Amino acid sequence: MDLARELDARFSSVERIQEYIKTCGSEGPRNVKEAQIPEGWPQSGSINFQNYTMRYRENTPIVLKGLQIHIKAGEKIGIVGRTGSGKSSLGVALFRLVEPAFGSILIDGVDIRHIGLHDLRSRLSIIPQDPVLFLGSVRYNLDPFDKHSEQELWLVLEKTYLKDLVSGLPEKLQAEVVRNGENFSVGQRQLMCMARALLRNTKIILLDEATASIDAETDALIQTTIREAFEGCTTLTIAHRINTVLQADRILVMEQGQVVEFDSPDVLRQKPDSLFSSLLAAANTINA
Repeated sequence: MDLARELDARFSSVERIQEYIKTCGSEGPRNVKEAQIPEGWPQSGSINFQNYTMRYRENTPIVLKGLQIHIKAGEKIGIVGRTGSGKSSLGVALFRLVEPAFGSILIDGVDIRHIGLHDLRSRLSIIPQDPVLFLGSVRYNLDPFDKHSEQELWLVLEKTYLKDLVSGLPEKLQAEVVRNGENFSVGQRQLMCMARALLRNTKIILLDEATASIDAETDALIQTTIREAFEGCTTLTIAHRINTVLQADRILVMEQGQVVEFDSPDVLRQKPDSLFSSLLAAANTINA
């Protein structure tokens, strides 16, 4: 029976690979020579969703429905909503992991549909929920393409409260990082991912529930880092803990793929019938 199960599993793998080869379409081109991309784009980091509609595959339900969103350059936006509301789909749209069914996204006036994927993604930063570290040194994890000086590395480590930790390691920047970064805590790994994003110096940063799996104390430290180190950047924070985005400039509340509220936290809290107020009340009840 064990042999039969193993044989079935192996043939399933072959079947899956064949399906990927035959049915999966390729992404857009990495670079588009004809694209008119201004030097240093994006200079400020404004984002405009213009009647943006998206589905993950053909013949599947629409997950983002005609979004009309204007995010100003340098704004700190908190994105909240119930499970399945479309929060993470906004990140998928921004990085063009899925192409739109209709509408467009403009970053500093440039329609991202008409530029290469490398040109787009290399100018954005994402800090995911599960921090990703690679086998190698601390320096390699911060600067894998060796583009920055040691002084720049120590500066971002200081801004992300990791300078004391790294300077205390025997080999400092050359200290070993084991597979998946398991010789660091989850919070330290997340801060290291932030240091990496900060070093890239992009104008737009997406945090996809980046503090969902860490304790409240480290969460508060990371929120301080976001406010101080990413000042001047447009920051989109998909929130798992709604209390972490109360200091945002504006809160974007999603429901069933649509924007139902988009205003400052104080304004939304003063509306007892707002969805944001009900989500906040539910979160406070759970915490209590």
